[in-house]
Amino acid sequence: MNKSTYLPKQDMIKRKWHLINADGKVLGRLAVEIARILIGKSKVFYTNHIDCGDFVIVTNVSKIVLTGKKIDQKTYFTYSGYPGGAKLIPYSVLMRTKPERALIAAVKGMLPKNKLASKQITRLKVFKNDEHKHNAQIACGVSLK
Repeated sequence: MNKSTYLPKQDMIKRKWHLINADGKVLGRLAVEIARILIGKSKVFYTNHIDCGDFVIVTNVSKIVLTGKKIDQKTYFTYSGYPGGAKLIPYSVLMRTKPERALIAAVKGMLPKNKLASKQITRLKVFKNDEHKHNAQIACGVSLK
């Protein structure tokens, strides 16, 4: 009786393209959905040490909603590494100017803290409105509403 676990090779993994419309969706709940697709947890052969996630295109990011008082109380923190290089940007300003950055930060926080996370976050394509440049890839992919 030779029972062994099936592990796919990296070149055997087929990556799909998912299109998500973020119009009216909550930031955190959307980030969870995106992180799950990027990691590949919904796939049958998911293994935490193999990068088997898919590509994700998110449109209408400017219409994302924050619940409660988060739009006024939550801040986006960046640090350049230099003394005095800390920047605190309120989400009310961030969602007006660069909503893509808010979604990317939320998704990045939900990815595993290892070497695979940098590869996984590069498969996330975020667009402010409903126009994107990945129509050819979507033709053979999956569309999530």
